[in-house]
Amino acid sequence: MSDVTVIGLGAMGTALADALLRAGQSITVWNRTADRAAPLVQRGATQASGVRQAVTASPVIVVCVYDYKASRAILEEVGDALVGKVLVQLSTGSPLDAREGERWAKAHGADYLDGALLATPSQIGRPDTPIFLSGAESAYRKAEPALKAMGGGLMYRGGEAGAAAAWDIAALSCMFGAMFGFFHGVRVCEAEGLSVEGFGDMMGQISPVIGEMVRSQGKAIAAEDYGHPESSMEICAGSGTLFLRQAREAGIGSEFPTFADGLFRRAMAAGLGEEKLAAMIKVLRA
Repeated sequence: MSDVTVIGLGAMGTALADALLRAGQSITVWNRTADRAAPLVQRGATQASGVRQAVTASPVIVVCVYDYKASRAILEEVGDALVGKVLVQLSTGSPLDAREGERWAKAHGADYLDGALLATPSQIGRPDTPIFLSGAESAYRKAEPALKAMGGGLMYRGGEAGAAAAWDIAALSCMFGAMFGFFHGVRVCEAEGLSVEGFGDMMGQISPVIGEMVRSQGKAIAAEDYGHPESSMEICAGSGTLFLRQAREAGIGSEFPTFADGLFRRAMAAGLGEEKLAAMIKVLRA
């Protein structure tokens, strides 16, 4: 018996398996394209000849493939081999996928844990790598030693199986929204002959201040407290107008400014000008 089985050896699955080996865990690996296992076998992993053998080999089964559909197609081949196992699903999917995955796992006798990796393969195994997890607490406790090897930033979000996927999608929405703004900022710098690398460095330096703003807006929304703003929606809306004017003057793409200005205009039309920026949630709820 090995400690953990890893099913799926794409870039992320391979990084997970490698992190487990570095942490001293004994692992069994399986992938439809068997050649991908060779580097891991050289470092001490055991390669299963089939997916049923892979599941039988360990008490904790980690699946990291393209999506839940691919995962289900693989696991349908194992029959009753999942009975008594802990199934940790790290494939990409929605909260509904996770809930359906939990129902399927329970029907096949397995304890289920759903997870989402907020990281690239090169970030796996670091002490600050965020991993959202949800599902049966008993599954989390059994899988915890292996999960800690994958990343030190474990965030168990409770027994509702879909919670990890929801946290992941919410976090990615924030991240990609910020990145789209950053990319437009790069175009502003390029248009004005400023250092793009310097802009990236500066944004990294001031990120704690931006984090404080995000935290403050979250508290305001949770409390439904939009009055007495330090910077009102009307003042913030002026930035949206400025983004759009500068893009036109510089002759650069205006997709991001148009999007931001459009939301600000909707907020102003809704009479939110004297409220906090957090009141934008009212526009999105509508």
